[in-house]
Amino acid sequence: MKLDLISRYPETTPEPTPLLFVHGSFSDARVWDENFLPYFARRGYAAHAVSLRGHGRSEGHQHLHTWRLSDYVADLTQAVATLPAPPVLIGHSMGGMVLQKYLETHPEIPGAVLMASVPPQGLLPSNLHMAMRHPFLFQQMALFSLLGPSFGSPEMMRRLLFSQDMPLTKLREYFDYIQAESQVVSLDMMGINPLRLKPEQLRLPILVQGAQHDVFISPAMVRETARFYRTEAQIIPNMAHAMMLELNWQEAADAMLSWLEQVVATRPAAAA
Repeated sequence: MKLDLISRYPETTPEPTPLLFVHGSFSDARVWDENFLPYFARRGYAAHAVSLRGHGRSEGHQHLHTWRLSDYVADLTQAVATLPAPPVLIGHSMGGMVLQKYLETHPEIPGAVLMASVPPQGLLPSNLHMAMRHPFLFQQMALFSLLGPSFGSPEMMRRLLFSQDMPLTKLREYFDYIQAESQVVSLDMMGINPLRLKPEQLRLPILVQGAQHDVFISPAMVRETARFYRTEAQIIPNMAHAMMLELNWQEAADAMLSWLEQVVATRPAAAA
């Protein structure tokens, strides 16, 4: 499978551990290239983002609705293999579940970051929470999942993904990133393909981040994920689900950079 990989490099010799970012549902690698890839490249890291099959410029669009979560994990495995050294993996939303499934068979990476990630228990708790707390938004999201971007609008995207102060010009720009998503993968994340990862098997550092105003993955769910991995959650204030595109995105990036410098950089390099 031919996958699109966006890469940004520092002007000097990069840090020995590269970074690989994995997007969430209904999007592609471009969401990382808006802010995060340039940010980390300027700070010395080789920063990469992969578009999973059927997303962005990667192959597989014609079979999008047949892809399984295991196919996305295979894509991540393929992308990791193209890098010169084992990377720190960063997964957002669905990409966080892809990352967790990857760890089932590849637990020896230097580190992992879960950003507003689908919890280890899957999407069912998130869907129930949203249906009870935000029934109108849940209905809109369900229709969008079935009908695709033709149903959506920049204003709907603001209600679902962004803080209310996001300028309409930016919303229109980001709306171009939106695409259809595999319904089979959504079912997989509802529990058909449950996570079999045991946290006691892991020896890598894990950073768990969430957003204060996330209507999908609430701060309480983020804290549950952090407890599962025996760490503390970072909840970024005044931020919604699309953490890498929010106006205050750098707060999440700064916290991630501090974690990389304090935790990952001090660990022995993993074998390639």
